[in-house]
Amino acid sequence: MDTKIIDKKSEWEGFIAKHPEANFLHSWYWGEFQKQIEREVIRVGFYSNTKLAGVMLAIVEPAKRARYLIVPGGPIIDWNNKELITSFGKELWNLGKIHNCVFARVRPQLEDNDFSRKTFRKLGFSNAPMYLHAELTSQLDITKSEDELLRNMRKATRYEIKKALSLGIKLEKDGDKNIIDFYKLQIDTAKRQKFVPFSKNFLESQFDIFIKNNEAILYTAKYKNKTLAQAFIILYGQEAVYHYGASTKEGRKFPGAYLIQWEAIREAKKRGMIRYNLWGVSPLDSNDHRFAGLSLFKRGFGCTDFAYLPAQDLVFNRSRYLINYLIEKSRRFLRRV
Repeated sequence: MDTKIIDKKSEWEGFIAKHPEANFLHSWYWGEFQKQIEREVIRVGFYSNTKLAGVMLAIVEPAKRARYLIVPGGPIIDWNNKELITSFGKELWNLGKIHNCVFARVRPQLEDNDFSRKTFRKLGFSNAPMYLHAELTSQLDITKSEDELLRNMRKATRYEIKKALSLGIKLEKDGDKNIIDFYKLQIDTAKRQKFVPFSKNFLESQFDIFIKNNEAILYTAKYKNKTLAQAFIILYGQEAVYHYGASTKEGRKFPGAYLIQWEAIREAKKRGMIRYNLWGVSPLDSNDHRFAGLSLFKRGFGCTDFAYLPAQDLVFNRSRYLINYLIEKSRRFLRRV
């Protein structure tokens, strides 16, 4: 098994297209977004007899507490191929040393089960103290007809969609000019719901990369010219993702957020996608979780929960990693996530 850097978008995207489990986190575009926010990006290809057999997007995070590597939603490899798995572990270790990292954090596109956990333990990984990306998600099979999708929703969700339509709530999706409004609305939402908002540069850069490739939509729901809610949807490969959302106080009175999700689902269906991912949800029995209310909203669309293997850490410098571990562990506790 040979490894080399991939510098051609066509080679990378051509491989990803053959793997329905992959999503935007391991796309060429996610790497371009990371470059735009001044992260170092390494795109590795694993080759068997000159044929591309796997890819790994690695990003260097220059955090003050500990410089580290992240591998979001990947690598995309055959997890039954022991040679590929071994090559992935060795390459990650090599990259960590080359880039002077304290550890590497990986959240693969693998279901959380005994096989996945044993595979990563054998490579020397351990559970990370902090998530990397959504781990417990709520996903919808959108190969079904619209009528069937509506029937499978929670009764209250179906009612809110119909109410939004009867009220004449309008949707805009000319996202370019609305991303600044979304940034401002996200700040207000963060104050109400007590979470840390993303920076203006982070949101603008990400949206700019995906909108250029027709792989993002920023929906805005309005009633009588008043904004109710906004949602940043990424449509990549075979999966559409409800990536970010924000709402106004007025949005609590009218069901604009419900209509946004239904229209996003319909758009994904039109594009021939197979699933709609409403992204992170809290465990069913965690009523005190910060996202319990939002999770109830998401699950109302008739989704099925899917748990990815939690973020895994491969440690290169144990003494420095311990400091980072304690900091992140306390942050997760304080944020109630």
